[in-house]
Amino acid sequence: MNTASLGKKTTSGFSLPWSGYSDKTVVVGNHNLTIDEVVSVARHGVQVRITDNHEVLRGVLASCDYIRNAVESGQPIYGVTSGFGGMANVVISRECTALLQNNLIWYHKTGAGQRLPLADVRAAMLLRANSHLHGASGIRLELIRRMETFLNAGVTPYVYEFGSIGASGDLVPLSYITGALIGLDRCYTVDFNGEEMNAPAALEKLGLEPLQLLPKEGLAMMNGTSVMTGIAANCVYDTKVLLALSVGAHALAIQGLNGTNQSFHPFIHQLKPHSGQKWAAAQMLNLLAGSRLVREELDGSHNYRGEHPIQDRYSLRCLPQYMGPIVDGIEQIQRQIEVEINSVTDNPLIDVENQTSYHGGNFLGQYIGVGMDQLRYYIGLLAKHLDVQIAYLVAPEFNNGLPPSLVGNRERIVNMGLKGLQIAGNSIMPLLTFYGNSIADRFPTHAEQYNQNINSQGFASANLARRSVEIFQQYMAIALMFGVQAVDLRTYLVADHYDARAGLSPATRDLYMAVRDVVGQPPSPDRPYIWNDHEQPLDEHIARITADIATGGQIVAAINNILTE
Repeated sequence: MNTASLGKKTTSGFSLPWSGYSDKTVVVGNHNLTIDEVVSVARHGVQVRITDNHEVLRGVLASCDYIRNAVESGQPIYGVTSGFGGMANVVISRECTALLQNNLIWYHKTGAGQRLPLADVRAAMLLRANSHLHGASGIRLELIRRMETFLNAGVTPYVYEFGSIGASGDLVPLSYITGALIGLDRCYTVDFNGEEMNAPAALEKLGLEPLQLLPKEGLAMMNGTSVMTGIAANCVYDTKVLLALSVGAHALAIQGLNGTNQSFHPFIHQLKPHSGQKWAAAQMLNLLAGSRLVREELDGSHNYRGEHPIQDRYSLRCLPQYMGPIVDGIEQIQRQIEVEINSVTDNPLIDVENQTSYHGGNFLGQYIGVGMDQLRYYIGLLAKHLDVQIAYLVAPEFNNGLPPSLVGNRERIVNMGLKGLQIAGNSIMPLLTFYGNSIADRFPTHAEQYNQNINSQGFASANLARRSVEIFQQYMAIALMFGVQAVDLRTYLVADHYDARAGLSPATRDLYMAVRDVVGQPPSPDRPYIWNDHEQPLDEHIARITADIATGGQIVAAINNILTE
């Protein structure tokens, strides 16, 4: 897959995901990880290596030494020589400090619902290792290396979708990862390269012994935002792919509608210079360059068009202004998620240099909760815009001469075109705007003796974002199907044949062909994509396109030809 340009910066500074994964190892602990690196490990099996930087490794060891000395001297430290949460007034004797940590795993084995996708759990393990390598957590390098081993061997603990309120981090989800890493009991299970097995059996297969946690280690492993942040990283990546495809789908729709390119002229957007707006306008100019299906009006001409308005309707003419805030918002969310990826999020934190520790709240997942709420909101806005374009395309009153409902063979009386496909899209779009509602501001829990009396709902918000992405992938498939049919029908009006490759802009031709390849319908001068209703099951086409988008296939590869520097 040739996707080299996806990692490049565009005119506004907006960066797109890069999916050209190589065999390069991701080194953890010597630089800030990016979302792209997280995805490469989580989904594509790129190998992980803990840094061999001696300063980093010494810092990890020094934080362990600090905790050991604190226990020996009876120093009061939350969660080490005290109980947890609302029971932090309970003094834990030196003899019970290790038991405290191992017991912590047990009473948090309360996950519910479906299992999380393995990619999200893999992302979480990578981020937990990255967090601990800052040397502020008091955890053995041996435990960190176990996460490296699990990732490289394809061993992924099973974690569940319910159980975290995002206050003290992802306590319940991270307890499942921790229990599996140490082989605490057979009730902790893993996926071992596709085979389900209990954690002790997995350790034996890896040549590892079960471990008992030392003081602070259970708390260090379980306090933190790594699971919600891992989910969020995957969601941001997917949303940026879907944003790129949205831009491509709009370009197909504009060509299908015989729209103008004038609305994207740089003069307009220099006078309202929001970066996202300028980016969207520049992309549309590039996407439409060389098209024979649009009205070429960059010279400032405006011609009366009979019964049609002299300028395009808002969904075309205001596209940069509508998409601009979405572009800027997603970029801001990415920056916040990447800060969280590279943060230390447990408690207490150890200042080795000054030989002290601090009680704080870096485990609160508010940036994830708010960020994923916003991400879902932006996905809803993207879907709303595409839904309007689809309605525009199928209405003969407005679509500049296309057949009603984009019927292919108009000589066949019993032919309804894409009516059912539009209804399917209409059934999905409201779900996406509904999922755009926030959860971070709702449902206080006042958990465990009012200790966790504020929470982020970051884990729930991230899980909702994943679902929103999955639904939007289905909707995007439908939008692309409309785009392909529309440009075929517009080509017939312009050139008296249905092979849209002849009239499409070079920048959208690859996307058009990718969709046709995935559904197994090569272009033909004699017929558009859909000719007669009964000749193809459109649900299978939706499923094929969705699967291709979700797995980064041909259609995602075509993004390489869609978006410019």
